[in-house]
Amino acid sequence: MSRKYPIIHDTRKVERSRFLHIEEVDLEFSNGERRTHERLLSSGLGAVIIVPMRDDDTVLLVREYSVGLDHYELGLPKGRMDRDESVEQAANRELKEEAGFGARSLRHIGSLSLSPAYMSHVTNVVLAQELYPEKLEGDEPEPLEVVEWKLSELHHLMAREDVTEGRSIAALFMAREYLAGRYRP
Repeated sequence: MSRKYPIIHDTRKVERSRFLHIEEVDLEFSNGERRTHERLLSSGLGAVIIVPMRDDDTVLLVREYSVGLDHYELGLPKGRMDRDESVEQAANRELKEEAGFGARSLRHIGSLSLSPAYMSHVTNVVLAQELYPEKLEGDEPEPLEVVEWKLSELHHLMAREDVTEGRSIAALFMAREYLAGRYRP
């Protein structure tokens, strides 16, 4: 019987910054082939992305500056989990910090990886419903603009030049399919 996964012979730290941890991994595959791969290790306790539903068809998005692309991006509220927070607690906190709303109903509907070929980071997708106004101070350097969008118009949102973040697009699709009863985690 062949092995399901390659054998990891060794790992070495290569670089480290505040957010990035790079590691070399020496692998042996089931056919005996050996390779060294690099991977980015997650530097935190996990992350959440929130799909805040104002009603059955209206989602709240935030416009936030993205230094990687040097432009303002329209997407879902998201952030890192703090120590001793559940996925739902982190989602509700981030929602209050970024969009100025809390949620009485929070449901974890799945997880997304960014680039699993070389990154270990996973983001938890949380559907937030029964919203109420509540603002917490966050770590954003400027107030974020909150934009309402209809899930039924998701195809128009994806055509915008300021909507490129894959996790937001995937989480919106997951939420739309979940709410329509076509997807159950």
